[in-house]
Amino acid sequence: MPTFQVGEKVVYPNQGIGIIENISVRYFGNRPEKFYLLRLVCNHMTIMVPFSHADEVGLRRLCRNGELERVLAFLSSGSCKSRGDWKHRFKENCEKMRLGGLLQIAEVLKSLLLLQLQKPLSFREKRMLERARQMLVSEIAISRGMSEQEAFELVRRALAKASLTLPAPE
Repeated sequence: MPTFQVGEKVVYPNQGIGIIENISVRYFGNRPEKFYLLRLVCNHMTIMVPFSHADEVGLRRLCRNGELERVLAFLSSGSCKSRGDWKHRFKENCEKMRLGGLLQIAEVLKSLLLLQLQKPLSFREKRMLERARQMLVSEIAISRGMSEQEAFELVRRALAKASLTLPAPE
């Protein structure tokens, strides 16, 4: 289980990037429990995450250079697998968004973009596509110290090599 420090930027899956603002201890009866206090970058909401549940919720560090290169190579390459059945595909994508790293988020984005070429996406899949795009772009921007527009262009160019079009932010 990784431990994080005050001031460190972390990813809270399906919510976005947060900054560890404080580490505190709360007592439940006689039992102490340590918590991370996160402030989400996107909406400034604060979240308390117990140390004992940090792995369970998927709290993780920002992507590293090697991981970013793998993500961009994946987005640039041909195809990716996706389930045909809507219910199974949606459940699998939800799980990737909830607990996945940057590569899993890229898989969700790319599989939905490929599916969109074959048929219109459902409302829920459109929302998931937008969320995956936003999470991917914001993590790349923050981890690389670039603007969201520059990160969007980086992802857009990678997808263009696979003949896919990244939708602009809504």
